[in-house]
Amino acid sequence: MKDATELPRSLLVLGGTSEIALATARRLIARRTRTVWLAGRPSPALEQAADSLRALGADTRTVAFDALDLASHETVLGKVFAEGGIDMVLFAFGVLGDQAHDERDPVRAVQVAQTNYTGAVSAGLVAARALQTQGHGSLVVLSSVAGERARRADFIYGSSKAGLDAFTQGLGDALFGTGVHVMVVRPGFVRTRMTAGRPPAPLATTPEAVATAIELGLRRRSETVWVPGALRLVMAALRHAPRALFRRLPI
Repeated sequence: MKDATELPRSLLVLGGTSEIALATARRLIARRTRTVWLAGRPSPALEQAADSLRALGADTRTVAFDALDLASHETVLGKVFAEGGIDMVLFAFGVLGDQAHDERDPVRAVQVAQTNYTGAVSAGLVAARALQTQGHGSLVVLSSVAGERARRADFIYGSSKAGLDAFTQGLGDALFGTGVHVMVVRPGFVRTRMTAGRPPAPLATTPEAVATAIELGLRRRSETVWVPGALRLVMAALRHAPRALFRRLPI
């Protein structure tokens, strides 16, 4: 069993074009990581992301992964683990959706839920079993403060993240004592391509700041990481605000 407080030498990213994931990969490569798998839908962007990490000296490979293709998860992740031990799996896939549009289009609303939650449940159980079999590793899941209490403005996305967050916490409890470390990361508003055009919320952060927090969480063997840390107190207050008050808040 390896020391879980060590930074990973090998990294598997599900959601290989995510700006947060790539910032995390760059940070870990600068410290210890030597092998990176980027999993995502085949695209020029995925290959460009891999090339950018190869330029930093990491042995970087790509693998086709679709969160909505549940039947393929066992095969795809099994192929990666069969190539050698994976020290860390980072779940960084997800979609924001368009709340106003998705409320009028249940099919699209369900796709948001399936991508953010159902796909993560499937891949999460497969990855957890593989990590448990090898007896070590970290499973890091990008959740969101949006999952702490769903807002009128984004309750479809927020509810999917709430489910993801609860699932990951439960998975961490199930794996406690097995040598597998599970960490939930709850960023606030992150300035990325996905949030471009949206007015930034208070305490907005960056992919690089999230990457820094992930590294610190790995070193500390944290179970929950808030980015920025002040959001822990903010969300504690919002979580307990009376509903009549909460729905009137400009958030």
